[in-house]
Amino acid sequence: MSEYYNPRRSKSYNYGGKNWRLSRSKIDLFLECPKCFYIDNKLGTKRPPGYPFALNSAVDELLKKEFDVLRKNGETHKIIEKYNIDARPIYHECLNEWRDNFKGVSFYHPETGITVSGAIDDLWINSRGEYIVVDYKATSKNEEITVLDKDWQDGYKRQMEVYQWLLRRNDLSVSDMGYFVYCNGRTDLDKFDGKLEFDITLIPYEGSDKWVEDTIIQIRETLESDRVPQADPDCDFCNYRKVVGNLLKNKT
Repeated sequence: MSEYYNPRRSKSYNYGGKNWRLSRSKIDLFLECPKCFYIDNKLGTKRPPGYPFALNSAVDELLKKEFDVLRKNGETHKIIEKYNIDARPIYHECLNEWRDNFKGVSFYHPETGITVSGAIDDLWINSRGEYIVVDYKATSKNEEITVLDKDWQDGYKRQMEVYQWLLRRNDLSVSDMGYFVYCNGRTDLDKFDGKLEFDITLIPYEGSDKWVEDTIIQIRETLESDRVPQADPDCDFCNYRKVVGNLLKNKT
């Protein structure tokens, strides 16, 4: 069995189990395809994962170290100065926990009895004392990335809005304006020399978390039901299962 995928997950990690939480990624899965979400969280079999992006993780780790040095010294960052942003990295006693993928920022939602969680990348603050959610992204494209205008980037926006919602529920004053530190690996250089260089852009995004509350309620209603919800018509996974199921049925 692959080390990255175990279809026989422990029941304690399914809805109702002691280890189950509604993570930010699970919320996004529900919005992407309710059927896949239900099969994952209620029935206990999640989608096969993609391959881990080790380079992305390395960029994340190095950016955290870089901003932590500035945070410790009470300094700003050259990317913040370049874009003339009213912000600086800020220390918070819970930051390391909030960055931890197995902990993250969490909030018990009393109306549904669901604990919601998500791991942030960074936290800045502006001169008004508002905390700013910051997310790191790494890619390698031939175009300059200055805006989030692709359909698949809508998930990035929802991600930030969930983080803003979670921090507000933890009694922080949070700015609607968040930032993506976007690192784009360069392929236009003459040689490699054992290092990968990046162009770094800072992309602002003004979020709105008004949709989060209703979505959590919809998620609980879905999970409490014994009916498997309809698949999203554009879900590749559900379309694959349907086609393969019909093929196998015709073979018997």
